[in-house]
Amino acid sequence: MAGSILIVDDDPVQRRLLQAAVTRFGYEPLLADGGEAALATLDSAAGSAISAVVLDLAMPGIDGVGVLEAMRERDMRTPVIVQTAQGGIDTVVTAMRNGAFDFVVKPASPERLRTAIANALKVEALGEDARRSRKKAGAVSFKDIVTRSPAMDKVIRLAQKAAGSDIPILIEGESGVGKELVARAIQGSGERRAKPFVTVNCGAIPENLVESILFGHEKGSFTGATEKHTGKFVEAHGGTLFLDEIGDLPLDVQVKLLRAVQDGEVDPVGGKSTLKVDIRLISATHRDLLQQVKDGKFREDLFYRLNVYPIVVPPLRERRADIAHLVRHFMARVTAGRGGAPRINAISERALAMLEAYDWPGNIRQLENAVFRASVLCEGDVLTEEEFPQIRAQVEGSVDLGGDESAPAQTAATPQVVEPPVALRPSGMLEALDERGNVRSLAAVELEMIKLAIEHYRGQMSEVARRLGIGRSTLYRKLKEHGIDPEDGRPNGSAAS
Repeated sequence: MAGSILIVDDDPVQRRLLQAAVTRFGYEPLLADGGEAALATLDSAAGSAISAVVLDLAMPGIDGVGVLEAMRERDMRTPVIVQTAQGGIDTVVTAMRNGAFDFVVKPASPERLRTAIANALKVEALGEDARRSRKKAGAVSFKDIVTRSPAMDKVIRLAQKAAGSDIPILIEGESGVGKELVARAIQGSGERRAKPFVTVNCGAIPENLVESILFGHEKGSFTGATEKHTGKFVEAHGGTLFLDEIGDLPLDVQVKLLRAVQDGEVDPVGGKSTLKVDIRLISATHRDLLQQVKDGKFREDLFYRLNVYPIVVPPLRERRADIAHLVRHFMARVTAGRGGAPRINAISERALAMLEAYDWPGNIRQLENAVFRASVLCEGDVLTEEEFPQIRAQVEGSVDLGGDESAPAQTAATPQVVEPPVALRPSGMLEALDERGNVRSLAAVELEMIKLAIEHYRGQMSEVARRLGIGRSTLYRKLKEHGIDPEDGRPNGSAAS
């Protein structure tokens, strides 16, 4: 699958090396020398053609994590492969928590990079198909909210009461908890269910275009306004307008929004008259709006207009009982997106225990992405902890993931929980004596120790070198001497072992 790959690195040598590699793989490389340039490219017209991003983490200005955070705030779903010379677990955890698809440790082999890009494009392609199929699915009801949690039962009861009226609603909760799904269920259960449901991500709109996008503009009202634009309020006339991340609106736009909410009127940019609109307004935010008011970043009068009927959606870590149900729901959705019989029909008990032990800072959206990625890339028919390497690295060793060997068998209709016959981590011991009872040579013990360290730290070479107490250059020299492939820790060909 051909496509454009955005390469982001402040080191010109690294950029050229990656450019050559990506070109050999059959993709078109786009280059950015830092975080600012990367975000500008993603925001531009060329951004829509970018299939994946290879992103260096350590850069001056906006670093890699800063780019990931900005992409998440702007709801950019382009998969990102982070690249770092500091492959410690903390670095990887930070990147993955901020939405990275995969990571490679410098210097990454061409095959490792090719595999990471191919996997990212494969998951993205199927993800786009799944998103399109969900858009065609029609109205959403409260039955579409997957939950067994008492905390979510309260949310649903509040939302059901609100669905029968046109009262303004403010949905609060962390990013990824499902605020838009609750809003759609409210709309799909009310009298406006057959009318438009228009969504606006206020945090993703360039500040100079917010007023135009919300309220519309007349042709020629500003540079670039070559045609008349109706605006989201007018598009939603008769239906529901969902303003996501309302806390990110500039103060000057908040004034006009207050008038629209109070009087049902909007003023298009460059227009000579106001337009009457009839909408149901639902707002959402991950911010503490009351604190925003105290800090002077959000108008107090607008806050009280929006916060007539507040609904707080709890984070996933406070509703862990939902995780198993959500995992099976997402697995079934992958199958439905493929339009065929389920290839993945089960998840191991240990894998499920691991997912339930994780705190999910990205909430349901992060869980969905993790399950989708694991389901697409899994080569068998059972998801195990091996399919969740980033989650495993953070949970492993902190909780007991022991499973029940009498777990039910797999079925195609409903994904079941089964126990795989593999251990989560090898015990890892070195033998000091050989089979004759003699002390083994230092060279033999050294080789085994290096192989064990590579396996134990899953190929994170900076961490391997640090734990062995040697420099990276020394580590790679020893790998070469022993004929070990840094990617998998195994001897190459006929090299001595």
